[in-house]
Amino acid sequence: MPHVEIRAISRQNRADLAERRWEAVLAHRPDLAAAVNLQRRLLGLVSDLSATLENGRLPRLSLPQKYLAAKLTRGVPALAGEPIPLPVPTMRPALLRLCDALAEGGAGEAATHIRDAISGGHVESGSLLAASLARNQSAIRTGAVHRGLAPDLVWLVAELAVSPFVHALQRTLFAASGDELSGALARWDQGYCPACGSWPALAEVVAGHRTLRCSFCSAGWELRSYACIYCHESGEKFVTAAPDEERKDRRVEVCSACGG
Repeated sequence: MPHVEIRAISRQNRADLAERRWEAVLAHRPDLAAAVNLQRRLLGLVSDLSATLENGRLPRLSLPQKYLAAKLTRGVPALAGEPIPLPVPTMRPALLRLCDALAEGGAGEAATHIRDAISGGHVESGSLLAASLARNQSAIRTGAVHRGLAPDLVWLVAELAVSPFVHALQRTLFAASGDELSGALARWDQGYCPACGSWPALAEVVAGHRTLRCSFCSAGWELRSYACIYCHESGEKFVTAAPDEERKDRRVEVCSACGG
């Protein structure tokens, strides 16, 4: 079970579920109100962009399943290195709105400067979005530093804007996988995502399986071995611990071999 489909859920149901979770957090930790409000706004903008993209047409990628299976067999993510046209006119307004949300949510002038650089053409939207899709953190960081912008914030803004697009791409790519592609996915044993190459945000337990969930495109996959996702250490240097005795279902994986 290397690739796990996300259960279909309506946009409204997602919003309702998120709202219940935010309210539960605030009931327990009212001091997190500012952070919760910022997350509400950011995820709302991402959800709006996702709906806009779903109503449009995704690019048709000429990626035969045999070709994708060969890439995966070599340890190369399916979308890596592929020329993928981005709907920049649709995504550019989202970049600006995300900057505004971050500026008002605590990032202040650092986010405003990024917005001004994008709107003024000093940062080219298409190049920024393409670099994010390609996971080219070095290019984004170098460009941001050169322009006097906060590199981590530029990376975050671009990632939030591109994530709905790459999520839709990976679902389309893997939705109707044949035997050859399914077999390659089943043999995928890397800690990074088989679709886009990003690291997972977390691991979920799905039907008793440890399923990694991509931090960028939200693809899910399972490693064949229980080991560190970064260096594959499976010996005594790889430790799983439950810091909270009352919530042993929430665990942390720590590797002293690589520091992951």
